[in-house]
Amino acid sequence: MGFTLQQLSDLEEIKILKHRYFRAIDTADWGLLDAMFTDDVFVEYLGGNYRVELHGAANMREFLANSFVAETMAMHHGHMPEISFTGPDEAEGIWYLEDIFIHFGRKDHTYGTAIYRDVYRREEGVWKMARTVYDRVMEVVMPLQEGANYTVHRLAETGRKPHEVKDISHLITWDNLA
Repeated sequence: MGFTLQQLSDLEEIKILKHRYFRAIDTADWGLLDAMFTDDVFVEYLGGNYRVELHGAANMREFLANSFVAETMAMHHGHMPEISFTGPDEAEGIWYLEDIFIHFGRKDHTYGTAIYRDVYRREEGVWKMARTVYDRVMEVVMPLQEGANYTVHRLAETGRKPHEVKDISHLITWDNLA
């Protein structure tokens, strides 16, 4: 299947949107994140022992701002996008995620992969995420390594400090499998 010139341009804009999403959460750049979601965005994250379900851009932002905080470190890479257009202003995408999440408060280090399934919608000429769901392919949670030297910690500077973090437990369902 071939793409029109407009679709090729749209394809690149959608890829940039997803890349910016990963960069925004890893650096707590909430201003960048604010324009990425439709007001009615649906979000679901299915992990090894958790499930997050969110409705609306405000809930998404609040969840992320209270997850990627000063006592965490994160790295998210989205690989191998498969994007198809379902209309002139709508598209669907599949991404392979590889991520690392370190939580100093819990003293754990998570490494995982997941498949993202997204729906994108162009609103007033700008592509936004209208739906984003991931389902883990693998997830490994380990205790922090004794004696590790963390020499760069961006979220310590840009993320919410412990006294600023709000309770988001109502957005997460935990299923302790241990």
